[in-house]
Formats: sequence, C-alpha cells, structure tokens
Amino acid sequence: MPRLRRTAAEQRIAKSGGPEFLEALARALRIVQAFSRSTTPLTISDIARLVDLPRASVRRTLHTLGHLGYLETDGHTFRLTPRILTLASAYLLSNSISNVLQPAVERMTTEVRETCSAAVLDGDDAIMIANATPNRVINLSAQIGFRLPAVSSSLGRVLLAALDDAELDRLLSRITPKKLTAATVVDRIKLHRTILKARSEGYSLVDEEVEVGFRSISVPLRRVDGRIIASLNIGAHSNRVSLDTMRKVFLPKLQTLAAELQSQMI
Repeated sequence: MPRLRRTAAEQRIAKSGGPEFLEALARALRIVQAFSRSTTPLTISDIARLVDLPRASVRRTLHTLGHLGYLETDGHTFRLTPRILTLASAYLLSNSISNVLQPAVERMTTEVRETCSAAVLDGDDAIMIANATPNRVINLSAQIGFRLPAVSSSLGRVLLAALDDAELDRLLSRITPKKLTAATVVDRIKLHRTILKARSEGYSLVDEEVEVGFRSISVPLRRVDGRIIASLNIGAHSNRVSLDTMRKVFLPKLQTLAAELQSQMI
C-alpha cells in the first residue's frame, strides 16, 4: 500500500515528535477535534478540509472510529456518538484536581448565586475542568470542556501570568488575538501589560472582553509546592454585578477558596 501523503504541518509535528511519534493516532485526534468546529454532521470532504488531510486518510480513520463506536454515519455524513465522552471522563475521573474543584465551585455558586468555574491552560486556550451555574442562569455553552482564548479571558490571563517571561513572549508573538467584542484587547503590548498586572496583583478582572454584558474575575490556584496549576473564576452579567462588587466581594471569596484548596492540590 502506498504511503499516505503528509501535509507540511504533519511533517513538522512528526519531526518534532521523534521516532516514537504515532502519526495515525495524531490524525485520529485531529479528526475528532474537527467535529467541535461544526454543529451539523460532517462529510469526508468537510473533515478533510478542516484538518488538511487526504480524503483516503480521513476515510480510514473514520472507519476505525466508527468500528470502535465513537462515531456513526448515515452513509454520507458523520457525527460523534456519546461514547466520545468516555475520553473526557477518563481525564476527569483520573484527575484528583477535577474531583476536588467541582464540589468547590458548586459551593461557591450556591454562596454568591453567580457562575463559578475552574480552568487549566491548554495551548493558547483556557479549558474549563469544573463549572457550576445558578439555576436562574441558562448557559449551555459554558460547561466542562468549554474553551476560552487565554489572552482575552480572566481565567486564561491568570494562567498566562504563571508563565516565565520567555514563554509569555513566545506565546504573544505567535498568536493572533481576535476581536471578540468592542472591548477586547488585541494589541500585544497592552496584553503583555495586562498579564503582568495580573501576575503582580494576583488576580485578573475582565470586563466584556469575551462576551458583551458579561464580566469575570479570576485568581490562581496553587498546589502545595506553590506552582500555579489552575484558575478559579466567578462570572456575572454586568447589569447585575458592578466592578466594585467583583473586586470587594467576589475577589476575597475566591482568594479564600484558593487558599483552602491549596493543601489538596498535590
């Protein structure tokens, strides 16, 4: 069988991964991730375009994923099945941090009656690993696994503040910040200052930069040795909660919770 054509991106990734790198596994994960970019079933052509892979490679990977029960097809389009959630649950169930944080954010939400979350840094994004929302708030998107651009969100800026200067400079030079709202900061110099401010003050407050009418405040969560491993956040609608309340009421509560949780973060 002839060797499948590798894209330039694949060649770079494979080279950096070394001789033990499994290209087939990497392709499968890229294809699974492609489904997050569409709310409708995808054709082979759709997926090949999204992940920049040959159709033959995509077809074989889809066949394998279907045989394993991770996706289904009507013969033309493909969609993920609920079994794919077992991959996420494997992380959540094996990660002691998630097991501790979910009950913690639920308690905080009950106390302040606003949304509370925890996130970790994943590449250029902050990804939620715990989330609790009061009953009066309906938000189907901001759940566990939800991703936010790290440079624009308070959850992410707290995590970026934990990077050393060289790492932070590399990230800011590599990314292209998106203007999510009129308030979103996209200038790299301003972003650098904002992240350094979060580092020095020990928290980040973002006002309508990710979503119009929504503001949030976050603090770092440290493990026992002092290393920052996650961020804790309270978010609220701006017409209901003032910036003053975020700083004077919510910030101390988050700081207290982070201090209480540190001894459990091993």
